Amino acid sequence: MWLHKNELGRDEKRVRALYKYLRDELESHLVDFALVDSYKNFLQAGVPYPFVEKRELKPRAKVVEQENQLMNGFIAIFSEGAFPPEMKKNIRFFDDNKVTKENLGELKLTGMNFADRFQTKQKYFETTGFMELLRNLLPVDYALLIQRDISIKHKNRFYLSHYHVRIDWMLDDAAEALGKELRYVSKDIYEKGDKSAQEMVEKLFEYYSFHHSVSGRRTAAVLAAQFLRQAPFYSTVFVSSSESRTMTKIAENGIAKYTLIKLENDDIAWIEHHPNGNPDFRRKFLIHETEDFGVAVLMVVYAHNEHSKAPTDGRLREIKGDVAWLRIRNQLLIPKSDERLTRPIRYQTIYDQQDPMAS
Repeated sequence: MWLHKNELGRDEKRVRALYKYLRDELESHLVDFALVDSYKNFLQAGVPYPFVEKRELKPRAKVVEQENQLMNGFIAIFSEGAFPPEMKKNIRFFDDNKVTKENLGELKLTGMNFADRFQTKQKYFETTGFMELLRNLLPVDYALLIQRDISIKHKNRFYLSHYHVRIDWMLDDAAEALGKELRYVSKDIYEKGDKSAQEMVEKLFEYYSFHHSVSGRRTAAVLAAQFLRQAPFYSTVFVSSSESRTMTKIAENGIAKYTLIKLENDDIAWIEHHPNGNPDFRRKFLIHETEDFGVAVLMVVYAHNEHSKAPTDGRLREIKGDVAWLRIRNQLLIPKSDERLTRPIRYQTIYDQQDPMAS
Protein backbone atom coordinates (compact mmCIF):
# COMPACT_ATOMS: atom_id res chain seq x y z
CA MET A 1 0.00 0.00 0.00
CA TRP A 2 1.09 3.57 -0.65
CA LEU A 3 3.21 5.42 1.87
CA HIS A 4 1.79 8.68 3.18
CA LYS A 5 3.84 11.85 2.69
CA ASN A 6 4.60 11.95 6.41
CA GLU A 7 6.23 8.52 6.12
CA LEU A 8 8.66 9.65 3.42
CA GLY A 9 12.22 10.92 3.75
CA ARG A 10 13.11 14.42 2.50
CA ASP A 11 14.49 13.19 -0.83
CA GLU A 12 11.44 10.98 -1.31
CA LYS A 13 9.20 14.00 -0.75
CA ARG A 14 11.05 15.83 -3.52
CA VAL A 15 10.50 12.87 -5.84
CA ARG A 16 6.79 12.83 -5.04
CA ALA A 17 6.45 16.57 -5.62
CA LEU A 18 8.18 16.20 -9.00
CA TYR A 19 6.03 13.21 -9.86
CA LYS A 20 2.81 15.12 -9.18
CA TYR A 21 3.97 18.12 -11.23
CA LEU A 22 4.96 15.95 -14.18
CA ARG A 23 1.73 13.99 -13.91
CA ASP A 24 -0.25 17.19 -14.39
CA GLU A 25 1.82 17.98 -17.49
CA LEU A 26 1.35 14.47 -18.83
CA GLU A 27 -2.38 14.58 -18.14
CA SER A 28 -2.78 17.74 -20.18
CA HIS A 29 -0.93 16.26 -23.16
CA LEU A 30 -2.91 13.03 -22.99
CA VAL A 31 -6.23 14.89 -22.93
CA ASP A 32 -5.17 16.66 -26.12
CA PHE A 33 -4.17 13.40 -27.77
CA ALA A 34 -7.24 11.45 -26.64
CA LEU A 35 -9.90 14.09 -27.28
CA VAL A 36 -8.72 17.20 -29.12
CA ASP A 37 -6.69 15.31 -31.72
CA SER A 38 -9.52 12.78 -32.12
CA TYR A 39 -11.98 15.60 -32.74
CA LYS A 40 -9.68 16.93 -35.46
CA ASN A 41 -9.66 13.46 -37.01
CA PHE A 42 -13.44 13.62 -37.33
CA LEU A 43 -13.31 17.13 -38.81
CA GLN A 44 -10.75 16.08 -41.41
CA ALA A 45 -12.78 12.99 -42.29
CA GLY A 46 -15.99 15.03 -42.58
CA VAL A 47 -17.73 12.78 -40.04
CA PRO A 48 -19.96 14.13 -37.22
CA TYR A 49 -18.35 13.70 -33.82
CA PRO A 50 -20.26 11.29 -31.50
CA PHE A 51 -20.54 13.40 -28.34
CA VAL A 52 -20.98 11.49 -25.10
CA GLU A 53 -24.47 11.68 -23.63
CA LYS A 54 -24.80 12.93 -20.05
CA ARG A 55 -26.27 9.63 -18.85
CA GLU A 56 -23.11 7.85 -19.99
CA LEU A 57 -21.11 9.78 -17.39
CA LYS A 58 -23.26 8.80 -14.44
CA PRO A 59 -21.89 6.15 -12.08
CA ARG A 60 -22.91 2.59 -13.04
CA ALA A 61 -24.07 3.73 -16.49
CA LYS A 62 -24.29 1.03 -19.16
CA VAL A 63 -24.24 2.23 -22.74
CA VAL A 64 -24.23 0.66 -26.17
CA GLU A 65 -20.72 1.23 -27.53
CA GLN A 66 -19.11 1.03 -30.93
CA GLU A 67 -15.40 1.29 -31.67
CA ASN A 68 -14.39 4.14 -33.97
CA GLN A 69 -11.00 4.20 -35.68
CA LEU A 70 -10.98 8.03 -35.64
CA MET A 71 -10.70 8.01 -31.83
CA ASN A 72 -7.24 7.76 -30.30
CA GLY A 73 -7.09 4.93 -27.76
CA PHE A 74 -4.23 4.05 -25.40
CA ILE A 75 -3.10 3.00 -21.93
CA ALA A 76 -0.27 4.81 -20.14
CA ILE A 77 1.05 3.99 -16.67
CA PHE A 78 3.02 6.70 -14.86
CA SER A 79 4.79 5.55 -11.71
CA GLU A 80 6.39 7.47 -8.88
CA GLY A 81 8.83 4.62 -8.25
CA ALA A 82 10.85 2.15 -10.28
CA PHE A 83 9.08 -1.13 -10.95
CA PRO A 84 10.88 -4.01 -9.18
CA PRO A 85 11.63 -7.20 -11.16
CA GLU A 86 9.02 -9.21 -9.23
CA MET A 87 6.27 -7.16 -10.88
CA LYS A 88 7.19 -8.56 -14.31
CA LYS A 89 4.95 -11.55 -13.65
CA ASN A 90 1.88 -9.33 -13.95
CA ILE A 91 3.16 -6.12 -15.58
CA ARG A 92 5.08 -7.48 -18.55
CA PHE A 93 8.15 -5.29 -19.11
CA PHE A 94 11.28 -6.97 -20.47
CA ASP A 95 14.40 -6.23 -22.49
CA ASP A 96 12.62 -6.84 -25.79
CA ASN A 97 10.07 -4.08 -25.15
CA LYS A 98 12.42 -1.48 -23.67
CA VAL A 99 12.47 1.90 -25.34
CA THR A 100 15.74 1.50 -27.23
CA LYS A 101 16.79 2.40 -30.75
CA GLU A 102 17.14 -1.26 -31.66
CA ASN A 103 13.68 -2.25 -30.41
CA LEU A 104 11.91 0.78 -31.82
CA GLY A 105 13.55 0.24 -35.18
CA GLU A 106 11.43 -2.89 -35.55
CA LEU A 107 8.14 -1.01 -35.12
CA LYS A 108 6.21 -0.25 -38.29
CA LEU A 109 4.28 2.93 -37.62
CA THR A 110 3.05 5.25 -40.33
CA GLY A 111 5.10 8.43 -40.62
CA MET A 112 7.72 7.44 -38.06
CA ASN A 113 11.07 5.79 -38.75
CA PHE A 114 12.43 5.19 -35.26
CA ALA A 115 15.74 3.84 -36.47
CA ASP A 116 16.58 7.20 -38.07
CA ARG A 117 14.92 9.70 -35.74
CA PHE A 118 15.09 8.25 -32.23
CA GLN A 119 17.64 9.69 -29.81
CA THR A 120 18.20 8.01 -26.44
CA LYS A 121 17.67 11.22 -24.49
CA GLN A 122 14.14 11.54 -25.94
CA LYS A 123 12.83 8.96 -23.49
CA TYR A 124 13.50 11.25 -20.51
CA PHE A 125 10.60 13.43 -19.38
CA GLU A 126 12.88 16.45 -19.01
CA THR A 127 13.76 16.64 -22.73
CA THR A 128 11.93 18.61 -25.41
CA GLY A 129 11.51 15.51 -27.59
CA PHE A 130 9.76 13.44 -24.92
CA MET A 131 6.18 14.35 -25.81
CA GLU A 132 6.80 13.71 -29.51
CA LEU A 133 8.12 10.24 -28.70
CA LEU A 134 5.19 9.62 -26.36
CA ARG A 135 2.62 10.60 -28.97
CA ASN A 136 4.21 8.35 -31.57
CA LEU A 137 4.23 5.36 -29.21
CA LEU A 138 0.72 5.79 -27.74
CA PRO A 139 -0.95 3.95 -30.67
CA VAL A 140 1.21 0.85 -30.08
CA ASP A 141 -0.75 -2.11 -28.67
CA TYR A 142 -1.06 -2.53 -24.90
CA ALA A 143 0.40 0.00 -22.43
CA LEU A 144 3.25 2.46 -22.14
CA LEU A 145 5.26 2.52 -18.92
CA ILE A 146 6.75 5.75 -17.56
CA GLN A 147 8.63 5.29 -14.32
CA ARG A 148 11.38 6.72 -12.17
CA ASP A 149 14.94 6.27 -13.40
CA ILE A 150 17.12 5.06 -10.51
CA SER A 151 20.28 4.47 -12.57
CA ILE A 152 21.71 7.82 -11.41
CA LYS A 153 21.28 8.26 -7.66
CA HIS A 154 21.95 12.00 -7.46
CA LYS A 155 19.35 12.90 -10.10
CA ASN A 156 15.57 12.67 -9.88
CA ARG A 157 14.10 11.98 -13.29
CA PHE A 158 11.43 9.93 -15.01
CA TYR A 159 11.55 8.19 -18.35
CA LEU A 160 9.48 6.25 -20.85
CA SER A 161 11.01 2.86 -20.15
CA HIS A 162 8.82 0.32 -21.99
CA TYR A 163 6.15 0.04 -24.65
CA HIS A 164 3.83 -2.86 -25.55
CA VAL A 165 3.41 -3.60 -21.82
CA ARG A 166 0.77 -6.27 -21.17
CA ILE A 167 -1.23 -6.48 -17.96
CA ASP A 168 -1.36 -10.16 -17.03
CA TRP A 169 -3.55 -10.72 -13.95
CA MET A 170 -6.75 -12.68 -13.41
CA LEU A 171 -9.98 -10.78 -12.82
CA ASP A 172 -10.86 -13.05 -9.93
CA ASP A 173 -7.53 -12.30 -8.24
CA ALA A 174 -8.01 -8.55 -8.68
CA ALA A 175 -11.58 -8.67 -7.35
CA GLU A 176 -10.48 -10.84 -4.43
CA ALA A 177 -7.71 -8.38 -3.52
CA LEU A 178 -10.15 -5.45 -3.51
CA GLY A 179 -12.74 -7.50 -1.62
CA LYS A 180 -10.24 -8.31 1.13
CA GLU A 181 -9.20 -4.67 1.40
CA LEU A 182 -12.81 -3.50 1.71
CA ARG A 183 -13.75 -6.45 3.96
CA TYR A 184 -16.25 -8.09 1.62
CA VAL A 185 -13.99 -11.14 1.32
CA SER A 186 -12.27 -12.96 4.14
CA LYS A 187 -9.98 -15.48 2.43
CA ASP A 188 -11.33 -16.48 -0.98
CA ILE A 189 -13.61 -14.72 -3.45
CA TYR A 190 -15.75 -17.88 -3.81
CA GLU A 191 -16.19 -18.42 -0.08
CA LYS A 192 -19.81 -17.19 -0.23
CA GLY A 193 -20.69 -18.79 -3.56
CA ASP A 194 -20.56 -17.99 -7.24
CA LYS A 195 -23.19 -15.22 -7.12
CA SER A 196 -21.28 -13.25 -4.47
CA ALA A 197 -18.03 -13.75 -6.40
CA GLN A 198 -19.60 -12.43 -9.61
CA GLU A 199 -20.96 -9.40 -7.75
CA MET A 200 -17.47 -8.67 -6.44
CA VAL A 201 -16.05 -8.80 -9.97
CA GLU A 202 -18.74 -6.39 -11.14
CA LYS A 203 -18.03 -4.09 -8.21
CA LEU A 204 -14.33 -4.11 -9.12
CA PHE A 205 -15.21 -2.40 -12.39
CA GLU A 206 -17.61 -0.02 -10.68
CA TYR A 207 -14.90 0.91 -8.17
CA TYR A 208 -12.84 2.25 -11.08
CA SER A 209 -15.85 4.00 -12.72
CA PHE A 210 -16.56 1.43 -15.46
CA HIS A 211 -19.49 -0.84 -16.16
CA HIS A 212 -18.63 -4.52 -15.80
CA SER A 213 -19.50 -5.14 -19.46
CA VAL A 214 -16.49 -3.21 -20.78
CA SER A 215 -13.47 -4.99 -22.21
CA GLY A 216 -10.13 -4.32 -23.88
CA ARG A 217 -8.13 -1.35 -22.66
CA ARG A 218 -10.48 -0.46 -19.81
CA THR A 219 -10.33 -3.96 -18.38
CA ALA A 220 -6.54 -3.83 -18.58
CA ALA A 221 -6.59 -0.43 -16.86
CA VAL A 222 -8.74 -1.81 -14.02
CA LEU A 223 -6.35 -4.72 -13.51
CA ALA A 224 -3.29 -2.48 -13.62
CA ALA A 225 -4.75 0.04 -11.16
CA GLN A 226 -5.76 -2.67 -8.71
CA PHE A 227 -2.45 -4.53 -8.98
CA LEU A 228 -0.45 -1.35 -8.39
CA ARG A 229 -2.29 -0.65 -5.13
CA GLN A 230 0.09 -3.11 -3.48
CA ALA A 231 3.16 -1.02 -4.40
CA PRO A 232 4.56 1.44 -1.82
CA PHE A 233 4.70 4.24 -4.40
CA TYR A 234 2.03 6.12 -6.32
CA SER A 235 1.05 5.09 -9.83
CA THR A 236 -1.46 6.67 -12.20
CA VAL A 237 -3.22 4.81 -15.00
CA PHE A 238 -4.50 6.78 -17.99
CA VAL A 239 -6.80 5.00 -20.42
CA SER A 240 -8.51 6.35 -23.51
CA SER A 241 -11.27 4.25 -25.01
CA SER A 242 -12.36 4.58 -28.62
CA GLU A 243 -15.71 3.04 -27.66
CA SER A 244 -16.55 5.36 -24.77
CA ARG A 245 -14.99 8.54 -26.26
CA THR A 246 -13.51 9.39 -22.88
CA MET A 247 -10.13 9.47 -21.18
CA THR A 248 -10.05 8.17 -17.61
CA LYS A 249 -7.39 8.91 -15.00
CA ILE A 250 -7.09 6.50 -12.07
CA ALA A 251 -4.83 7.83 -9.33
CA GLU A 252 -4.31 7.71 -5.57
CA ASN A 253 -6.44 10.84 -5.15
CA GLY A 254 -9.43 9.53 -7.09
CA ILE A 255 -10.86 8.96 -10.53
CA ALA A 256 -11.63 11.48 -13.24
CA LYS A 257 -13.05 11.22 -16.74
CA TYR A 258 -12.49 13.67 -19.57
CA THR A 259 -14.82 14.01 -22.52
CA LEU A 260 -15.84 16.58 -25.11
CA ILE A 261 -19.02 18.53 -24.52
CA LYS A 262 -21.16 20.38 -27.05
CA LEU A 263 -22.25 23.83 -25.84
CA GLU A 264 -24.99 25.75 -27.62
CA ASN A 265 -24.56 29.50 -28.18
CA ASP A 266 -26.95 30.28 -25.32
CA ASP A 267 -24.84 28.12 -22.99
CA ILE A 268 -21.67 29.90 -24.06
CA ALA A 269 -23.23 33.33 -23.52
CA TRP A 270 -24.40 32.21 -20.06
CA ILE A 271 -20.87 31.15 -19.11
CA GLU A 272 -19.35 34.37 -20.45
CA HIS A 273 -21.65 36.57 -18.36
CA HIS A 274 -21.96 34.45 -15.23
CA PRO A 275 -20.06 35.70 -12.11
CA ASN A 276 -18.39 32.28 -11.85
CA GLY A 277 -17.68 32.06 -15.57
CA ASN A 278 -15.10 33.66 -17.85
CA PRO A 279 -15.76 36.60 -20.20
CA ASP A 280 -13.07 35.26 -22.54
CA PHE A 281 -14.53 31.75 -22.55
CA ARG A 282 -14.62 31.31 -26.32
CA ARG A 283 -10.91 31.97 -26.79
CA LYS A 284 -9.64 30.21 -23.70
CA PHE A 285 -11.86 27.12 -23.58
CA LEU A 286 -13.38 26.23 -26.95
CA ILE A 287 -11.34 23.83 -29.06
CA HIS A 288 -13.72 24.34 -32.00
CA GLU A 289 -16.62 26.62 -32.80
CA THR A 290 -19.36 26.71 -35.43
CA GLU A 291 -22.22 29.12 -36.02
CA ASP A 292 -24.46 27.08 -33.72
CA PHE A 293 -22.24 25.60 -31.02
CA GLY A 294 -18.81 25.32 -29.46
CA VAL A 295 -16.81 22.34 -28.20
CA ALA A 296 -14.99 22.24 -24.86
CA VAL A 297 -13.41 19.63 -22.57
CA LEU A 298 -15.46 18.48 -19.57
CA MET A 299 -13.83 16.81 -16.57
CA VAL A 300 -15.97 14.68 -14.27
CA VAL A 301 -14.48 13.83 -10.87
CA TYR A 302 -15.78 10.79 -8.98
CA ALA A 303 -15.55 9.92 -5.30
CA HIS A 304 -15.99 6.69 -3.37
CA ASN A 305 -18.59 6.40 -0.64
CA GLU A 306 -18.81 4.36 2.57
CA HIS A 307 -19.61 1.17 0.63
CA SER A 308 -16.38 1.37 -1.38
CA LYS A 309 -14.11 2.26 1.55
CA ALA A 310 -12.76 -0.08 4.22
CA PRO A 311 -15.09 -0.10 7.26
CA THR A 312 -13.75 1.69 10.32
CA ASP A 313 -14.54 -1.26 12.59
CA GLY A 314 -12.74 -3.74 10.30
CA ARG A 315 -15.62 -6.19 10.37
CA LEU A 316 -16.50 -8.48 7.47
CA ARG A 317 -19.63 -7.36 5.62
CA GLU A 318 -22.00 -8.55 2.91
CA ILE A 319 -21.74 -7.19 -0.61
CA LYS A 320 -24.90 -5.60 -2.04
CA GLY A 321 -24.93 -5.43 -5.80
CA ASP A 322 -27.68 -2.79 -6.02
CA VAL A 323 -25.86 -0.25 -3.81
CA ALA A 324 -23.82 2.39 -5.67
CA TRP A 325 -20.12 2.68 -4.89
CA LEU A 326 -19.39 5.99 -6.61
CA ARG A 327 -20.78 9.49 -6.70
CA ILE A 328 -19.95 12.52 -8.81
CA ARG A 329 -17.92 14.98 -6.76
CA ASN A 330 -17.30 17.70 -9.31
CA GLN A 331 -17.79 18.70 -12.95
CA LEU A 332 -15.42 21.19 -14.57
CA LEU A 333 -14.90 22.82 -17.94
CA ILE A 334 -11.16 22.66 -18.66
CA PRO A 335 -9.28 25.47 -20.45
CA LYS A 336 -7.23 24.67 -23.53
CA SER A 337 -3.84 23.19 -22.75
CA ASP A 338 -1.92 26.34 -23.74
CA GLU A 339 -3.96 28.50 -21.32
CA ARG A 340 -1.75 27.86 -18.30
CA LEU A 341 -3.01 30.80 -16.21
CA THR A 342 -6.72 30.07 -16.71
CA ARG A 343 -8.67 28.21 -14.04
CA PRO A 344 -11.30 25.55 -14.79
CA ILE A 345 -14.96 26.51 -14.47
CA ARG A 346 -17.41 24.51 -12.38
CA TYR A 347 -20.24 23.37 -14.65
CA GLN A 348 -22.82 20.97 -13.18
CA THR A 349 -24.42 19.52 -16.29
CA ILE A 350 -24.86 15.75 -15.85
CA TYR A 351 -27.83 16.18 -13.52
CA ASP A 352 -29.92 19.07 -14.84
CA GLN A 353 -29.76 22.13 -12.59
CA GLN A 354 -31.30 25.56 -12.83
CA ASP A 355 -27.89 27.21 -12.45
CA PRO A 356 -25.12 24.77 -13.51
CA MET A 357 -22.44 27.23 -12.37
CA ALA A 358 -23.72 27.88 -8.87
CA SER A 359 -21.10 27.48 -6.13
